[in-house]
Amino acid sequence: MKSIGRRALSLYAIIILFLAGGVLLYFNLISNADSWAMNRANQHLYFSGNLATAGDIKDTNGEILVTTKDGVRVYNNNKNIRKAVLHTVGDSAGYIASGIQTSFKDELTGYTLTDGVYNLKRYGKGNDITLTLNAEVCETAYKALGDKKGTVAVMNYKTGELICIVSNPTYDILNKPADINTDTSGKYDGIYMNRFFSGLYTPGSTFKVITSACAIENIPDIYDRTFECKGKVQIGEGYVICNGTHGKISFEKALNKSCNVAFALLADELGAEKLTATAERLGFNSAERMTVSGKIKAATSKINLTDAKALDIGWAGIGQYTTLINPCQMLTMISAIANNGTAMSPYLVEEITTPEGRNDFTAESTVLGEYFTTDVAQKLDEILRSNVTNQYGDSYFPKMKMCGKTGTAEISDNPDANPNALFIGYSQLDEMPFAIIVVVEDSTSAIKSAVPIASKVMKTVKNEYTK
Repeated sequence: MKSIGRRALSLYAIIILFLAGGVLLYFNLISNADSWAMNRANQHLYFSGNLATAGDIKDTNGEILVTTKDGVRVYNNNKNIRKAVLHTVGDSAGYIASGIQTSFKDELTGYTLTDGVYNLKRYGKGNDITLTLNAEVCETAYKALGDKKGTVAVMNYKTGELICIVSNPTYDILNKPADINTDTSGKYDGIYMNRFFSGLYTPGSTFKVITSACAIENIPDIYDRTFECKGKVQIGEGYVICNGTHGKISFEKALNKSCNVAFALLADELGAEKLTATAERLGFNSAERMTVSGKIKAATSKINLTDAKALDIGWAGIGQYTTLINPCQMLTMISAIANNGTAMSPYLVEEITTPEGRNDFTAESTVLGEYFTTDVAQKLDEILRSNVTNQYGDSYFPKMKMCGKTGTAEISDNPDANPNALFIGYSQLDEMPFAIIVVVEDSTSAIKSAVPIASKVMKTVKNEYTK
């Protein structure tokens, strides 16, 4: 009897191990099926490590950005468009991780857990993806940036559609530079990175929009205040230097003139806790990274005033110190002001269509959060409009009712180093609900470099969307 019992226990043990092995195998299949199917050794999908067979990627007007012909990925015949949309479309080798060809490879190949790549073999192609991008606007942005590193993006602030994303440096996917991975001059630094999604920049005076919001929310008599600017002001144990000598100046004029003295004094009065609280409500320091179209993650903007002294807080209030902004998050913030305080979630994928012509996915606009009260948003809207009419000039943005703020960010202690130039803004026109961000690295003042770029891009947007 003991022998029979031992045999029974052994049998049970074998059964348990068999079942456990089956569960483990099933778990591995579920967990790793995607990576197994998408392995670059899979000749149904890849040729020499490059994605070869997949669906089309189109812009919002149906312009083919990339397709497959005879087992080869074929790109748009316009060189400028190829370079303009490179970081958004991505490359077939997967160097550009945030590109659609990498982040949406399952959808492009039609892969599913149940059917694998059966449809790809059956139809000879995967799903087509239509983006919210407008190729013409992207081309304008690419040309406007020229040889400068940086990024330009445009978003519909009522819906969240990203109609333009350009990152520079870029290259022609059909003529990739031979020295791209060996050059030591720096001209290709960050070439595989989409600066709009992954970049982090010192905000410069664009951060004064956030300081302004904090002041409006926390200082009841802010519009009755005046500030005396003598070119510098002592904060704590040091001085904040201004970009001019503005004399007696109101809150609105302080933003128009981008007066460092006024905003350093405001930051000192507001203090680290309130300034940080406002920034964090707008997406700074978020533990959950902003995700575009469910798959593309943006870097998180950062502010840390925990151990900041009074002088540090003064510098932080004018967009210097250690604060860093992500262009996608900053565009979302300025869009929320234009949209009466409501931030829409940015998205890039408009539609996914199967080889049979069935619509498999259609994007819907979603609210990301209430960044500002309607009252605060309207007050910011007024002074941002005042910036353009009183400082930059409507001639840059004819018949657009443009609002905006420039920023010239010092990124080095070396007085001879060039700053980064930034511009954030939007049109108040109902028929042109678009916001823009421009970042130009190693540049001159924002009014000389970033604003002219924004001007060219927004003129194309106007031509494309208000016909």
